[in-house]
Amino acid sequence: MQFASGQKVLILECEDDPRAAGRTGHIVDEVPPGPLTQGRWTVHRIGWSIGPVLCHTHELTPTP
Repeated sequence: MQFASGQKVLILECEDDPRAAGRTGHIVDEVPPGPLTQGRWTVHRIGWSIGPVLCHTHELTPTP
């Protein structure tokens, strides 16, 4: 699945930071993730105590 920059997503699970699971955030990446992030999307605006996290595609789902 591809996501777009600014798209709102639900984090189903997050290997990078398990506290992000069940929260929503916004995709930062303007292009599909590559080797630098090991194929993970950057998600931010999750919560005041959780900074941007890196999530695999299977860990995210789009929200309306």
